[in-house]
Amino acid sequence: MADKLNFSLVSPERELFSGPVDQVDAPGSEGDFGVLAGHAPFMTALKEGRLTVHNEGRLTVFEVRGGFADVTPDGLTILAEHAVEASA
Repeated sequence: MADKLNFSLVSPERELFSGPVDQVDAPGSEGDFGVLAGHAPFMTALKEGRLTVHNEGRLTVFEVRGGFADVTPDGLTILAEHAVEASA
């Protein structure tokens, strides 16, 4: 079994997602990026766009607007200025 990435997505209103996932793709201010378990630590600002959570072959998509992404040895935390789950 592949390692999982601990991921948390938080907006000012509430925590929208928390749990282990396979990969997260996010809209960074310097360009889109993907994070897997074991990724090197970094922090970046986010721009408006789609954040995609990959887990067990399923995709969950959120629309985010602004905020920050923080990758640490413990996982990825995204503090979004605004975030909602995208319609299917």
